[in-house]
Amino acid sequence: MTTTMMRLRQHLASPIYTSAIARIGNRAHHHRLPIAPPQKLRTSTATQNKLLLLLIVLLVCFLFFLIPTVLLPPARTMSSSSSSASDAAAASAPFEKPRAVVKKLLAESQPEGQGATVRRSIGRHELRNLDPFLMLDEFSVSKPAGFPDHPHRGFETVTYMLEGAFTHQDFAGHKGTIRTGDVQWMTAGRGIVHSEMPAGDGVQKGLQLWINLSSKDKMIEPRYQELQSKDISRAEKDGVEVRIIAGEAFGVRSPVYTRTPTMYMDFTMRPGSELHQPVPEGWNAFVYIIDGEGVFGREKSAAVGAHHCLVLGPGNGLSVWNRSGAPLRFALVGGQPLGEPVVQHGPFVMNSRAEIQQAMEDYYYGKNGFERASQWTSSA
Repeated sequence: MTTTMMRLRQHLASPIYTSAIARIGNRAHHHRLPIAPPQKLRTSTATQNKLLLLLIVLLVCFLFFLIPTVLLPPARTMSSSSSSASDAAAASAPFEKPRAVVKKLLAESQPEGQGATVRRSIGRHELRNLDPFLMLDEFSVSKPAGFPDHPHRGFETVTYMLEGAFTHQDFAGHKGTIRTGDVQWMTAGRGIVHSEMPAGDGVQKGLQLWINLSSKDKMIEPRYQELQSKDISRAEKDGVEVRIIAGEAFGVRSPVYTRTPTMYMDFTMRPGSELHQPVPEGWNAFVYIIDGEGVFGREKSAAVGAHHCLVLGPGNGLSVWNRSGAPLRFALVGGQPLGEPVVQHGPFVMNSRAEIQQAMEDYYYGKNGFERASQWTSSA
């Protein structure tokens, strides 16, 4: 037994502690029933009061600190995070189905017309056609070269002047000159004979696109839509300028009517700019680079330079980045496929060999739209 325990026993054995303990025992013996329950009741009630007070304090703390933290900020944070994530996704992938470049073709120079030179992309053996598009030429012509009297049937020609001027005449008496930035949209229909010749000195440059007509429209009467440069719809956004020959860009629409649904736009992008242009899903589309170089379709793709034709795969939009130090200029063209047979013989485009044979006979004998062909010669 330790010294401390011995001392404790000695203290408890002293008269003071003995008499006190005896008195407590006597009181407990005489008053056990009436005293004990109230004592226990008071102790239990106090404890309960303390626990209740503690619970109230905790509840107040919960209401004051936890509810605003749990309910309000997460709602704001989730909204902000969702918005940021959405913005980031939009910046990196603006389209659900972005269009990629599936074919790249350098337009090589070849002779055409009378002494003229063109860079042909669509219409070559590597890319015979891209429904509804039949041909795309970038022409560069100086006098006396040009495209003298020749016939057309079954499609449309769209001539867009990039530099200089061209004069057009046809056997129905139509005549006019289109200059830099002007457009002539000619529907040959059942038949037309015309000439296209340089109107000025020096080099005249432009693009000519052939667009097929559906079988129901191939034999309609010829018509023209001509737009001067000042009348072509334009828009500008974030370092990107666009001339809208057909279709819609940046909320601006061209007034040109396209019998075969078509979009045709001339974009110029400043260094460091990027473009995200919707293209109707299900349409065939391509890009022709006029000047500069750019990244098309995928952000990590290699840059492509002038005179390339880029066929775009399926999707709902095209993305372009100009990472060079010079402006990038290109045409974006898209159209709704006709899904019909294409039989072409020179300037005649029909749906069957029999129709081609008929077109040749009509032109030779001057009938079914070519009645004035044999009596007419252009002044060029």
